[in-house]
Amino acid sequence: MKARIQWAGEAMFIGESGSGHAVIMDGPPENGGRNLGIRPMEMVLIGLGGCSSFDVVSILKKSRQAVESCEAFLEAERAGEDPKVFTRIHLHFVIKGRGLKEAQVKRAVELSAEKYCSASIMLGRAGVEISHDYEIVDLG
Repeated sequence: MKARIQWAGEAMFIGESGSGHAVIMDGPPENGGRNLGIRPMEMVLIGLGGCSSFDVVSILKKSRQAVESCEAFLEAERAGEDPKVFTRIHLHFVIKGRGLKEAQVKRAVELSAEKYCSASIMLGRAGVEISHDYEIVDLG
């Protein structure tokens, strides 16, 4: 896996993935930025949410669950002093579908957390306290 980061002036950077996709990162005005892009630590949090959500949906589909929607809401706490690393992250999944079995949803969230989500496991090994929960919305 490769990435390229190019400074675009002030506190703005353009990140390009090895697969050819780009994202703009920028800082807040008080740090010399213009608030025109996502913050780098927000990208870490979004990456974790995307990684885990991908797992949950894939696992539910493989277990033949009629999942129609999956949202992950993440809340993170950071250390008060530099380096302001994440100390705690909570993922709350809202899974919508028809006739979803709670045991399958629970299993999907646990498997992502414990076995498949590289981002979650990596951050956990780095000392971040990561927790998960879920709710199921039956679309009848």
